[in-house]
Amino acid sequence: MHDIRLIRDDPASFDAALARRGVEPVSARLLTLDTHRRDVATRTQESQNRRNEASKAIGQAMGKGDKETADALKAEVARIKDDLPALEAQGRELDEALHDALAALPNLPMDDVPLGADEADNVEVDRWGTPPSFSFTPKEHADLGPALGMDFETGAAIAGARFTFLRGAMARLHRALGQFMLDLQTGEHGFTECAPPLLVRDEAVFGTGQLPKFSEDLFRTSDGRWLIPTAEVSLTNAARDSILTALPLRMTALTPCFRSEAGAAGRDTRGFIRQHQFEKVELVTVCKPQDSAAEHERMVAAAEAVLRALQLPYRKVLLCTGDMGATARKTFDLEVWLPGQNAYREISSISNCGDYQARRMNARYKPEGAKRTEFVHTLNGSGLAVGRTLVAVLENYQDEDGSVRVPDVLKPWMRGIERLIPGG
Repeated sequence: MHDIRLIRDDPASFDAALARRGVEPVSARLLTLDTHRRDVATRTQESQNRRNEASKAIGQAMGKGDKETADALKAEVARIKDDLPALEAQGRELDEALHDALAALPNLPMDDVPLGADEADNVEVDRWGTPPSFSFTPKEHADLGPALGMDFETGAAIAGARFTFLRGAMARLHRALGQFMLDLQTGEHGFTECAPPLLVRDEAVFGTGQLPKFSEDLFRTSDGRWLIPTAEVSLTNAARDSILTALPLRMTALTPCFRSEAGAAGRDTRGFIRQHQFEKVELVTVCKPQDSAAEHERMVAAAEAVLRALQLPYRKVLLCTGDMGATARKTFDLEVWLPGQNAYREISSISNCGDYQARRMNARYKPEGAKRTEFVHTLNGSGLAVGRTLVAVLENYQDEDGSVRVPDVLKPWMRGIERLIPGG
């Protein structure tokens, strides 16, 4: 969501920032709509004021015995009362039209975000770890998994494509990853554990930016609620319609996530990477505007800590303007090395959204000594996606016999299981 006052002050800069995201100039159209809206609001206020003045004048005229003036004033009040509903309705329509036009626009990228059209223009910032070498040709997880308890056929039979049934040690390893991540984020990185709703209302999904443009990527229930695509929706909306006093607010949750993947047809149809239902440890920070850049770096480090503890090689990438999500001002992706694919694949995306979501949610704080409140900044990221981390463990820790070693940091959650064995 954007502030129309800032657009009034510098429409050229607003259009230039949007142009970096491939959006055509819109400030002229927005300002025309805003001018019309303000004109109607002024006329409405003037009519209301005149109605009140004329109503008082009627009594004064009657007190003086001036029936002619009183009757003329009564007729004027009646006309104003007749005209006001249409004027007020027009004002509401224009308010809504401007709101919807602003809400449909993506966030403005920060100045240091590289210009680009798609993922090919992203910029690698750093790498950590050395991809493992194998004396054999490493397999993809989709080939390893079925013998170890990753049952694609049963998942599809129960629920359809992009659903998977995990069994035995594979299911335990999946759970161990989620618990390890959650304990790491709450213990070492200071995030407060939360157990948020998985079903949310329209205004919550609007607040974090999935509505109105991305409804096709979501699942909706028969009573009009939405299944969360990520705990970002529930956690960030905890600040909705609030004036916060204790900042920063750092929250984390391990939840199921649900995505229709309507915009990903034909991508990653094989295996466990792109599912309709998956689990993720979400990280959300709500903070003062001047702190959001430092909080962004802090959140990236918290996500990197998971990969380092698991000894999984990865690279850190700064997304370009064309590959960044609509709500973000700046995004770092972490891409984990998958030996079976011989490629780095996204496992975490950490974004600074500035005040974009806060404006949609009316989430504010009051700076010390200030008379007025200001909008907070919100940030979100994965710490990490559990299923994709499971994929990375399977591929990086595999042996030639098809077994998979359990990373040392996960063993406390595995109850003595140190290796996933085919058929075991």
